Amino acid sequence: MQSSFYIDISIQTHEGPKKFGCFELGCDRESARELFKKLKGSPAIDSKDMLYIELMETINGLPVNLDILTCDLQQLGINTMLITQEMFRLLILKS
Repeated sequence: MQSSFYIDISIQTHEGPKKFGCFELGCDRESARELFKKLKGSPAIDSKDMLYIELMETINGLPVNLDILTCDLQQLGINTMLITQEMFRLLILKS
């Protein structure tokens, strides 16, 4: 079974983290990792952080967290733009 990669975006609430966004990245591990490296944020996780971006892999139908960043609202906007640009490049320009 082939792995697939995606980015989850969640916000910290009183009840714990709540996912509110997901970007499907496809099956190319190298492309997914390279894209995640370009994202703005901090790998240092603190309990006061509010926004989380996680690089995930699905292996045999099960989610595996590969990497995580915290970011502020401005960085989230930049990251959304970067992800969209990269997916456009991969899906439209390479086909």
